[in-house]
Amino acid sequence: MKVIILSAGQGRRLLPLTAGMPKCGVEICGRSLLEWQLREIAQCDVDEVVVVSGFHAEYVDELVERMDMVPVRTLHNPFYDASDNLGTCWVARHEMQGDFIILNGDTLFESGIMQKLLASEVDAPITLVTDRKGDYDEDDMKVVVEGNRLQRVGKRLALDTVNGESIGMMVFRDGGPELFVRTIEGLMRTDRGLKMWYLSAIDGLAQEGQVSTCDIHGLSWCEIDDRGDLDNAANVVSAWNGGEDS
Repeated sequence: MKVIILSAGQGRRLLPLTAGMPKCGVEICGRSLLEWQLREIAQCDVDEVVVVSGFHAEYVDELVERMDMVPVRTLHNPFYDASDNLGTCWVARHEMQGDFIILNGDTLFESGIMQKLLASEVDAPITLVTDRKGDYDEDDMKVVVEGNRLQRVGKRLALDTVNGESIGMMVFRDGGPELFVRTIEGLMRTDRGLKMWYLSAIDGLAQEGQVSTCDIHGLSWCEIDDRGDLDNAANVVSAWNGGEDS
């Protein structure tokens, strides 16, 4: 199993911390966000990790060179500043052969989440990790789920239909890799492809019945977009064995 981490962005909402480094380099309790991700991935049945870089790619290269807990290498998106993360997936499409996981570069998670995803039943080509909470805001990547089948995913879904959120992690198995690559190649041929999220592709495939879900409610994760999220992330990782090796 391969994990592809989408870490091309700067993270402008974290400025000035990210003035000279990408978001994945921001430190949480003495370790970079990327290091926390790799430490948790190393506890899962994963063969290799590909980190797709963009803003200050040399910084990501240096981070990766210092890490040996799991086989990891980088891949550069040279037009990261002109595209959203659908374009980053397009750059990495040649890596999407065989089973793989996509992980957002700003999702911090305990290893049990990825372990649960990997152990989930293969009843659809794509499986999206979801969580549930009491209410959702405009920043949440909201989902509509029926049974274990994803119906819709997006930030602008009608709140009265929403019953969960995407945490920014999904696995592609069986025919999923070919299906996803074909979909992103088609979207990147459109006028709006450069400005689309890759979850637009997942939303379309969900409406075709191609996406199941893995509910990880009760397990620990967070997304890091702004300084408030960064403060929360410190509390999250501190709870993992007192902030020591998890």
